[in-house]
Amino acid sequence: MYVYRRVVFLVVASMLIVVSAMPTMSQEYITTSPDDIAWWQDARFGLFVHWGPVSLEGTEIGWSRGGERRGRHDTTTGAVPVDIYDNLYKSFNPTRFDAREWVDIAKSAGMKYLVFTTKHHDGFSMFDTQWSDYRITSPECPFGRDVVKELADACHEAGIRLGFYYSPVDWYHPDYRTAHHERYVTFMHNQVRELCTNYGQLDILWFDGLGGTSDDWNSLPMFRMIRELQPHIIINNRAGLAADFSTPEQRVGQYNLDRPWESCITICHQWAWKPDDDMKTLSECIRTLVTCAGGDGNLLLNVGPMPDGRIEPRQVERLREIGNWLDKYGESIYGTRGGPIPPQSWGVTTRRDSNVYVHVLSGDDRVIALPDLGAKVLSAELLSGLKVRYDQSPLGVLIETPGGAGDDIDTVIRLTLDNEPRILNR
Repeated sequence: MYVYRRVVFLVVASMLIVVSAMPTMSQEYITTSPDDIAWWQDARFGLFVHWGPVSLEGTEIGWSRGGERRGRHDTTTGAVPVDIYDNLYKSFNPTRFDAREWVDIAKSAGMKYLVFTTKHHDGFSMFDTQWSDYRITSPECPFGRDVVKELADACHEAGIRLGFYYSPVDWYHPDYRTAHHERYVTFMHNQVRELCTNYGQLDILWFDGLGGTSDDWNSLPMFRMIRELQPHIIINNRAGLAADFSTPEQRVGQYNLDRPWESCITICHQWAWKPDDDMKTLSECIRTLVTCAGGDGNLLLNVGPMPDGRIEPRQVERLREIGNWLDKYGESIYGTRGGPIPPQSWGVTTRRDSNVYVHVLSGDDRVIALPDLGAKVLSAELLSGLKVRYDQSPLGVLIETPGGAGDDIDTVIRLTLDNEPRILNR
């Protein structure tokens, strides 16, 4: 009996050791590998696109469906009545939509990836799904083309990485948040499977669950399915799981070298198109991008195309201005990491190997004082090649900004060191 118990004990103990050594579902599927997120951190800048039949109204996507955003139908509550909102797709015919033109605009802006809203909270599918009649390819929609397919093809052709926004929230679906919510979750998983199967390589899945939990969306098996279908995909943190990166909204994220993050920010005020919406200046756009990079984050800058399918010309012009700036200064953004110095009153720093890029965003400081970088400065110069005066001591480095020779928005000074810099205040 003693021998039998001893054998049983050893067998059970061995099984426990094997089980504990095996990766759990959460360990294996919640996050991707560092190699798969490296391209995204190197890219730094992407295009977000919020679009759908609601552009016919010029009100906010999703939220104006019986909600509190200003629309023409109800100036008291600002709501587009639900019965009107839900039937807008029957008049949606964006005949000037050109996926390749959108991708060309993104490339001209210096953007390296594109994330498109395949389904927002309003439940309308901008792709050819077999699980819903409320879709862009419905016989009742005069346009009738698979926008997602055309965009995916255009991105793949142009070498732009592809991302899909998908809202687990669905105010249209009859089973959502009812006693039959599990039927809705099955529907959602089926649509996500379509997105991961029917459009070639998918690089990003961008969920927007409005604070819903993993249990709300049954996210663990969904993540497993996604990563099995698209092994190199990265997933954001809005499906109840931490996943691969965080997503501060309408603000620049905090300096963080340990957790990948991406600020999603609108180029105007609204996510969806709004006539005469206030648009950010070039300076605001550049400073936002630079500050994100300095904090070791990405910028996903949003546009809302018009009802005819074009991105608004003034937004296109702003994007091209950003691209022109990046043609000159992209070295200090692409392929860099944030720091080595946390953001300061005068600006931020980025780094690559033994180069440190000092982004002077405030013209108030004639001399910039940097702490000890742990390496010798070999040279200091603008990216144009103009030398910048500096003085290094055991306490740090003093840089004399070049005044009128610098850029009006961001004077970028490249410090070349004899070694990689010491990272400060992680």
